[in-house]
Amino acid sequence: MSLPTTVDGLADGLAATGYLPDDELATALFLAVRLGQPVLLEGEPGVGKTQAAVALAATLDTPLLRLQCYEGIGAAEALYEWNHARQLLAIRLAEARGDRLAEDDLFTADFLLDRPLLAAVRHPGPRPAILLVDEIDRADDEFEAFLFEMLGEGAVTVPELGTLRATVPPVAVLTSNRTRDLHDALKRRCLYHWIGYPGTGRVEEIVRRRVPEAGPWLAGQIARAVHRLRGLELLKPPGVAEAVNWARALHALGLDDLSAAAAERTSGAVLKYEEDREAVRAAGYAGLLGRA
Repeated sequence: MSLPTTVDGLADGLAATGYLPDDELATALFLAVRLGQPVLLEGEPGVGKTQAAVALAATLDTPLLRLQCYEGIGAAEALYEWNHARQLLAIRLAEARGDRLAEDDLFTADFLLDRPLLAAVRHPGPRPAILLVDEIDRADDEFEAFLFEMLGEGAVTVPELGTLRATVPPVAVLTSNRTRDLHDALKRRCLYHWIGYPGTGRVEEIVRRRVPEAGPWLAGQIARAVHRLRGLELLKPPGVAEAVNWARALHALGLDDLSAAAAERTSGAVLKYEEDREAVRAAGYAGLLGRA
């Protein structure tokens, strides 16, 4: 399978996986693939940032290597660590043969345990792997700086081995919920796209594709209800992920109509704070469904 040659071709491939990008997002992902430049996707939680990378990997039929960021993440979790068990086994085998291993013999590529960044660099191709650096805003400034070599040169440095360069550089997709501002130096290296909440029609189409067993009538009800929920002052307005989960929950219960009783019964699939559930109860589930 060759890489897509047009934005429309990539958009069609993403749609075939059940992911429906708008033209701007499809363009950003297309340029990331064609230019080999990282792309930073920002937006509220649940709007489909992570799923964009998953769908891109499926479209290109290439591995997805995911690095989930968190506070305090460092090189050992992101890049590599040494396989100490295998090193110890090598030492014992050498002793059994009467040989003696030098230190350099134990710190070779054969004893590396690849973490996502190193795995992306060592991916043999022929198509580039998709490197998903998820929720980069949860990491610290030092980790951002650590990524510069990888994002700018498609290379990583292992002190014992030197600099390792990718034969087929990965396509890097960074996501951020914008809980903090990222460094300008990181942004300069990336294409950028903000993923906002999609309109009602697009949410309906996404739900129909992701949960076809729920049926078009229920998908439309969910899309309209999610749109009304975003009009309330909620701590966590629902995104696409919550709409899809809501459809799955209703279908699992054998419900094909989103009544007020069904909405309240399954509200835990779409509302993630008790304060939000109280706010919706106060507003009235019937009003949420346009049945007041």
